[in-house]
Amino acid sequence: MDIRLEPLRREDARPLYEFELVNREFFETAVPGRGDDFYRYEGFLERLGELLDEQAAGGSCFYLIKDDGNRILGRMNLTDIDAVSGSAELGYRVAEAYGGKGAASLALKELLQLADDIGVRRILAKTTTANVASCKVLEKNGFLQIGTDDREFILNNETMRFTHYEWRHK
Repeated sequence: MDIRLEPLRREDARPLYEFELVNREFFETAVPGRGDDFYRYEGFLERLGELLDEQAAGGSCFYLIKDDGNRILGRMNLTDIDAVSGSAELGYRVAEAYGGKGAASLALKELLQLADDIGVRRILAKTTTANVASCKVLEKNGFLQIGTDDREFILNNETMRFTHYEWRHK
């Protein structure tokens, strides 16, 4: 599978909005929903503007995972970038149709190379104990599990906990 990461741009608004709409139900099986406002185009555009402002200020880097046909397969983000400590937090989501096909692993591999270019040498990530696929993606790319929360919560009638990961540039 050929994929690439592209920085988030305002020109991607419509296809990204459609990506989010198509995958809403799937995403909400693994993470809390973003609320109905996010899925109204005006609300989505407002949130997109906030993300682009945050990216322009250097606090985050937002990327789209695209294939050679320019289709959006997912999103991958570095947020809470701390230039002093060289740390950031990772977040990503891949469309249901592309799960299990290596898109997330390939995109994360590329992101880790880009991280060095922006001075990020330590990345924290978290997922749920129920999201085995995400744990595998992180571990395949050199993230080490550093702990699991004691507190349980229920999402979609399933009891789970957050598990935390860390990656350090070598």
